[in-house]
Amino acid sequence: MPEHERELGRAQREHWQQTYGEHLSMYGEEPSAPAVHAAASFRAAGAREVLELGAGHGRDTLYFAREGFAVLAADFSPVGLEQLRTAAVAQGTAQRVSTAVHDVRDPLPFADDSVDAVFAHMLLCMALSTKEIHALVAEVRRVLRPGGTFVYTVRHTGDAHYRAGTGHGDDIWEHGGFAVHFFPRDLVGSLAEGWNLDGVHPFEEGGLPRRLWRITQALPR
Repeated sequence: MPEHERELGRAQREHWQQTYGEHLSMYGEEPSAPAVHAAASFRAAGAREVLELGAGHGRDTLYFAREGFAVLAADFSPVGLEQLRTAAVAQGTAQRVSTAVHDVRDPLPFADDSVDAVFAHMLLCMALSTKEIHALVAEVRRVLRPGGTFVYTVRHTGDAHYRAGTGHGDDIWEHGGFAVHFFPRDLVGSLAEGWNLDGVHPFEEGGLPRRLWRITQALPR
């Protein structure tokens, strides 16, 4: 990995640690709209176990748990995951939630064919290179069981912050301390090769608003 990518990754981990520490439950307690969609998709596919990547403080993890799924929440921020575990105890869902501190630049620490479904809300569009994104989706494919569903969301090149702030190359732009990899449509297509692509749904979130795609794809059975 080039040194500038390592430096950006370290800086982003520190920034998220500080952000979660200063802003308790910064995204609120209600689930995101993509998580609500994902829960319905996972249930329709017969999933019982969900791996959430980039879980943060856990608003979506806790929703999946309340919906009856067993959830493994992974994030590179111990601060965010500690908030998640505290909330799970308070909500009575701790028995259905487990956590793992993990940076998705590294291989996923889970066995082949070990989970029914994977969810990642705005995780793939963090400060990851295109090469790292492809490697991560390959890891998702490895840990999913045949027929497993992957729902992820990304900010795209139609977003207002695209080309705003500090450019790091590879469509990565940093604004307000947060580095984002803005997806072109052909990247979504290349990540779906070998999968059954069920849909690319445009939506908006937040006050800017952020412009995103919600992608649902499944492995062949």
